[in-house]
Amino acid sequence: MTLDLEAARRTRKLRVLISLLYYYPHRTGLTVHVQSVAEELARRGHDVTVLTARYQQDLPRDEEMHNGVRVVRLWVPPIYLSRGVIMPAFPWAAYFAMRKADIVSIHTPMLETALVSVIAQMAGVKVVATHHGDLVLPKGRTNRFIRDTMFNFFTFMARRAARLIGYSQDYAEHSYYLKPFLDKTTVLYPPVSIPAPRPEKVAALRAQWQLNGGPIIGYSGRFVEEKRPDLAIKAMDTIRRTYPDTHLVFAGEYEIAYEDTWERHQGLVQAHKDHVTFLGLIRDMQELADFYAACDVMMLTSDTECFALVQVEAMLCGTPMVMTDIPGGRVPVTVTGMGRLAKQGDAESIGAAVVEILNNPETYHKRRAEIERIFSFQDTVDGYERIFYEHARKQG
Repeated sequence: MTLDLEAARRTRKLRVLISLLYYYPHRTGLTVHVQSVAEELARRGHDVTVLTARYQQDLPRDEEMHNGVRVVRLWVPPIYLSRGVIMPAFPWAAYFAMRKADIVSIHTPMLETALVSVIAQMAGVKVVATHHGDLVLPKGRTNRFIRDTMFNFFTFMARRAARLIGYSQDYAEHSYYLKPFLDKTTVLYPPVSIPAPRPEKVAALRAQWQLNGGPIIGYSGRFVEEKRPDLAIKAMDTIRRTYPDTHLVFAGEYEIAYEDTWERHQGLVQAHKDHVTFLGLIRDMQELADFYAACDVMMLTSDTECFALVQVEAMLCGTPMVMTDIPGGRVPVTVTGMGRLAKQGDAESIGAAVVEILNNPETYHKRRAEIERIFSFQDTVDGYERIFYEHARKQG
């Protein structure tokens, strides 16, 4: 029997505690996902609190309200574990927050994953965990230790969680995190929303970026090893055999503190410098929409992706995708037909897929309404809300 959400809302508003390491203004697919769900739940009248790290000194101390969501930031010392930080006050802050909550939503990978389970049990509240992708780090003894430890923490939590949420069935079935727990995994597409592009801004960007009228290829993501940005640059050799004046425009952070990928590929970057531009991270969603729409094709060249919200954002802005054929990452192209898949790790295959789309753009065009129907923002938040109601602390 499916829960009647309207009836549930009339009866009770939920007190939702969301815990994750980084939150707004930090910008990754994970943080955008959590922020979107949190703010929509708050808009629907629920009491939403986010417990997170004060990872920058210029962020507000302790507590603030942001778009209807209470954000509690905990002090962190200048100690880093790969991508993560430590929150010494987390156990106490989490316990007292959980005592007031009806449901706890956590987002993995997260260092405090196992600890959350223990504290939640003490506080008498259930945990729902959204898994945003298996932890992938560069090779090395330290990173292997971090990866194995994080997996063990996740396993401890997953056995005790009320529900796990995955981005797609394809990814869940291939994830070494989720595969042992498929019986308690619910699939919800990530919440994706982006403004419509502004035609005049798009035209201005195209005029700025086009080289002798050639095509503009976009890339949106961090310059890190798992995303293989080097393949995007190498694919230009194939693309430029057909379209010599192609311009590749990167949007995203490229000098990453926990990796040396940018430094290692400087020779490649310099060799293509006349046809490659790096914009850095675009934080404003309207500017990001204009960027997508200004590109003829977007490409992602990752070795691993849970989903990549970038793909749906680009499709909503009218731009087709080239994506590597990997579990989870291939889902948006597969279910929409708005793009092509390329062989993982193969720059020639990636470049050929881009050329195919440039040669036949009409084949890969879909209306915005079609993409919105497949990846419905409201359906996704409804799914979260339904799961939270089903596992919420009993009243009385």
